[in-house]
Amino acid sequence: MNRDLHNRAAIAGIGATAFTKNAGRSELALAAEAVLDGLRDAGLTPADVDGFVTYTSDPNSEIDVARAIGAEDLTFFSRVHYGGGAACAVVEQAAMAVHSGVADVVVCYRALKSRSGSRRFGNSAAARVPLKPTTETVNRWDWTLPFGLTTPASWVAMQARRYMHDTGATSLDFGQVSVAARKHAATNPDAYFYERPITIEEHQASRWIAEPLHLLDCCQESDGAVAIVVTSLERARDLAQKPVAIAAAAQGSAHDQHTMVSYYRPDIGSLPEMGVVARQLYATAGLGPADIDTAVIYDHFTPFVLPQLEEFGFCARGEAKDFVHDGRIELGGQLPVNTHGGQLGEAYVHGMNGISEAVRQLRGTAVNQVTGAANVLVTAGTGVPTSGLILGQDPA
Repeated sequence: MNRDLHNRAAIAGIGATAFTKNAGRSELALAAEAVLDGLRDAGLTPADVDGFVTYTSDPNSEIDVARAIGAEDLTFFSRVHYGGGAACAVVEQAAMAVHSGVADVVVCYRALKSRSGSRRFGNSAAARVPLKPTTETVNRWDWTLPFGLTTPASWVAMQARRYMHDTGATSLDFGQVSVAARKHAATNPDAYFYERPITIEEHQASRWIAEPLHLLDCCQESDGAVAIVVTSLERARDLAQKPVAIAAAAQGSAHDQHTMVSYYRPDIGSLPEMGVVARQLYATAGLGPADIDTAVIYDHFTPFVLPQLEEFGFCARGEAKDFVHDGRIELGGQLPVNTHGGQLGEAYVHGMNGISEAVRQLRGTAVNQVTGAANVLVTAGTGVPTSGLILGQDPA
């Protein structure tokens, strides 16, 4: 773990496009719009940017984004693997670049058109093949496609069913996550599901996707982009916004990790890679579960929210099914989760919009503001090698 990163860098700006189902413009245009929005938020210009970090799955090269926004010389550029698992890791890479001195202002970005553009996991045969096959993905497809496991929902369903068997969790418990997310989204004007909450009855009545997952257990497909501007904590103090300190950042991959199909472990109903991340984050930040005021938990599928709560110590193994009831994860509850609506309610931008929400909570500008928020946990994609952040107030 890198304790030396504690409070060395800060998030100085956040930017985003509108979240829609048909953006009507290219992913490069979306990326440039979000980056420029983030720079304006920070009080910086494209000439200040000397670094970029994004996902390996982002279609926009760093030099294309640099040209599109009018940036000048770049001294750092990096990419992180594993889809949504990269969400917090891109910020970690930016923080390391800033702290090491190889760059001064690094912008993390993610742009995608997962609704109106190329839908990677559709019903066609072509959509079932990885875009860039590797040894690992080809082997995975060989063992799953013949049995009808062709989508992330079907892969997660296998692990969710085992988690239910081990803990006694039910579909009603998963539904509590969806209901809470949509409740928060309903009061967030930027959310796709603004003013559209759901009931647990509606969750249960939604059609099956892959048992035990209903439609309302699955995140959205969205068009949009998000950008996060990272610089040193010292420089951020002189910029336009209240700086948000990066108290800790970590990546994690657990023993015998596969990508979404870790079916060969002794325990397939848990997410041990999140435990790897949790231990690093708490040690680096010098905090524990009781110190976290609100959490942004990666919610591409509701069943994976419950074991994340357990891995981060908010409840013991098997107790998350009870923890998510009675408003405990809603605004005003014991641990407000995904106060922006999450990927279930706001938008699916591979987790980057959750980092923006954590920043708003610490600035005190969130629509669903948690009173006195001082420490916010953010997690990245689950079922894959992953990452996490603890963001906090400026310690000065």
